[in-house]
Amino acid sequence: MTKPSLPELLHAAVAAVGGTERPGQVTMAESVAEAIDDGSHLLVQAGTGTGKSLGYLVPALAHGERVVVATATLALQRQLVQRDLPRTVESLHPLLRRRPEFAMLKGRSNYLCLHRLHEGVPQEEEDGLFDVFESATPSSKLGKDLLRMRDWADETETGDRDALSPGVSDRAWAQVSVSSRECLGASRCAYGAECFAEAARERAKLADVVITNHALLAIDALEGAPVLPSHEVLIVDEAHELVSRVTGAATGELTPGSVNRAVRRAAKLVNEKAADALQTAAEGFERLMELALPGRLEEVPEDLGYALMALRDASRTVIAALGNTRDKSVQDEDAVRKQALASIENVHAVAERIVEGSEYDVIWYERHDRFGASLRVAPLSVSGLLREKLFTDRSVILTSATLRLGGDFNGVAASLGLPREGTAAVAAEDGDGDGEGDAEPVPQWKGVDVGSPFDYPRQGILYVAQHLSQPGRDGGRGDMLDELAELVEAAGGRTLGLFSSMRGARAAAENLRGRLDLPVLLQGEETLGELIRAFAEDDRTCLFGTLSLWQGVDVPGPSCQLVVMDRIPFPRPDDPLMSARQKAVEENGGNGFMAVAATHAALLMAQGAGRLVRATGDRGVVAVLDPRLARARYGSFLRASMPDFWYTTDRNQVRRSLAAIDAAARAEER
Repeated sequence: MTKPSLPELLHAAVAAVGGTERPGQVTMAESVAEAIDDGSHLLVQAGTGTGKSLGYLVPALAHGERVVVATATLALQRQLVQRDLPRTVESLHPLLRRRPEFAMLKGRSNYLCLHRLHEGVPQEEEDGLFDVFESATPSSKLGKDLLRMRDWADETETGDRDALSPGVSDRAWAQVSVSSRECLGASRCAYGAECFAEAARERAKLADVVITNHALLAIDALEGAPVLPSHEVLIVDEAHELVSRVTGAATGELTPGSVNRAVRRAAKLVNEKAADALQTAAEGFERLMELALPGRLEEVPEDLGYALMALRDASRTVIAALGNTRDKSVQDEDAVRKQALASIENVHAVAERIVEGSEYDVIWYERHDRFGASLRVAPLSVSGLLREKLFTDRSVILTSATLRLGGDFNGVAASLGLPREGTAAVAAEDGDGDGEGDAEPVPQWKGVDVGSPFDYPRQGILYVAQHLSQPGRDGGRGDMLDELAELVEAAGGRTLGLFSSMRGARAAAENLRGRLDLPVLLQGEETLGELIRAFAEDDRTCLFGTLSLWQGVDVPGPSCQLVVMDRIPFPRPDDPLMSARQKAVEENGGNGFMAVAATHAALLMAQGAGRLVRATGDRGVVAVLDPRLARARYGSFLRASMPDFWYTTDRNQVRRSLAAIDAAARAEER
C-alpha cells in the first residue's frame, strides 16, 4: 500500500474536526514534518484561527515516534485530549493502518491520593483534629467538598482534579492530594495498586502521544530523574509562556510560616536536641523576616546569612535524625515522616542555595499584606538550562501566536538558549575555562511565520492616543480616563480593558461606573470564568482587569469590539528578577531595556491585541492610551510585534469607526 501523503492526512483530520483547511495550517504541517524528519528544531508562529494543533499533531502522528505535547493552559489540554486527538486518531486510522494511543500526564499533586483520602492528613500541633473529614462540618463549604470528593473517588477513572466538576478550592484539594516528595511510593503504600498518579504514569509509558503541561516539563528538566517517558519529538504549544513557567519551577521560597510548619511536622520524629535546634533557628529567621523590606539583595546581609546557616545546619541534622525517634502517639507514621521530610528538605535546599550563593541566582524579599514577608531565590536566566535539557537528543517544535517579536524570532530564541537564526553549527564554549570538553554543539533551528486566516488591516484598527499625557508613576491620569470613557461610550460597551495594575483597573472601573450607563465588570469581584461568561453574554458589558485577561479571554463576536490598554506593560522598575536580568544584559554589552523590558511588553501587547479578532467576522479597535507607542524609539518594535491592524492616531476617526461598528452590531441583533 502506498504511504499516504501529508496533505491527504491533514485533509482527513481537518474534515474530522469539522474545520476548514487553511494555507497557514498546511505550511505549518509541512515545516513540522521537515523538522521532525531531519531532527532539527522549529519555532513556528501561527495566528489565532490557523488550526495549529492539527498543524503539529498530524505530522507528529504520521512520523510514528513517541511525541510529548506540553501546553501552558488547562483549556488547551482539554481541547487536545477531549476533541482534537480522538477525532484525529480516528480519521487517520484508515490511512495509517494504526491507531496511535494518547494519554494525559501531570504532576502528582494533580491526582487524588487514596491514602490521604482514607487515612487523613497527618496531624500538626496547632491544626486541631486529625481527621479533617470529621472536623469539617457537613454543612460547611469545606465539609461538603470533602464529602463530595469521597463519593467522586468511587466513580472517577483518572482521579484528575480537572475532571472534578464543579471544582473545589485549593484548601479542599490539599486535604486529598500529595506532592511527589510527600508520596509514600507505590510499593510502600496500602493503596499503591489503585493509585491514580501511578496509573497515569503507566498509561503515559504505553502512549504514542503524551499531553502534559509546562510545569511538568520544567520539573523533568530540573530534577535530573526523568518524569516523562522517553520521546523522540517534543512539541511546546503556547511556547511564549515556557520561560516564565520554567523560572517559576526553578524558584525557591522561604517564609516564617513554611519554616514553622516544617518544625511542627518534624518535632515528634526526632530527638529533643535536634528539634530544639531547629526551633531556635526558625525563631531567629522569623525575627529577621519581621524587619524585611521588599527588594533585591545584591549581597546576603550578614545577619540573614547567619540565620540561614543555622536553618541549613539544623535542617540537615533533623533530616539525618528522622526515623531514629519513634513517638508512640504518632499515627500513620510513614505518612507523617514523609510529609515532615518533604517540608524539611525544602527548607534545607533553599537555605543552602542562598548561603552558598551563585552569580546566576537573584535573591530578594517580598512582602504581602495577607501573607507577610517571604525570601525568594530564582535563576538569573533559564536559557542555559533550556539549551542543555530541551534541545538535545530530540526534535523540538515550539509554537504560539506570539513568537515573532519586533519582526523576528531572535528575542524569543535567545530566552530559550538558542543562537540567532542562521548561526552556523560551530562549537560554543561552556565557560568553565578548563580548556577541555568546553565545546558543545549549537542547536540548529528555523523560524516560520505561517500568518493568520484573518485580514487584520480590514478587520481591526490600532489606535494610539498620542495626544494624552505620558503615564507617570503616581498613576493619576485624568485625561486617560476621559479618553477611555469616550471610547467605551462610542463602542456602546463591548470593551475589554487591559490594565498594567489592579489599582489602575479598579480606578477605571469606579470612574466609568459613575459616568456611563453601562455594566462594568472588574476582575476579582467574581471568578474569572464567571466574569468572562457574563462579558460574552451581554454586548453592552465591559470587563476590566490585569494579567490573566491579557492572555486568557476568547470572546469572538460583538461582545468584544474594543480592546483598551491603559499603558505599555513594561515590568515594574522595582521587579527584582526583571531588573537583575536587564542589568546582566547591559553588563555583557547588550541593550538590557530592549532585551528584557521591551520584549516583555511586546509579548503582552501581542497577546492582548490578539483578544480582538477571534473569528473571520470580527471587527473592532485596539486602543493604546499611552503616547509612547507612537512617539518613543521603541514604539516601532512594539507595534511590529502586534497584529497588522490599520494604524492611526486620529481620535475622531476612531470614534466614528467605533460608532459604525456598534451600529452594525445593533442592526444585526435586530
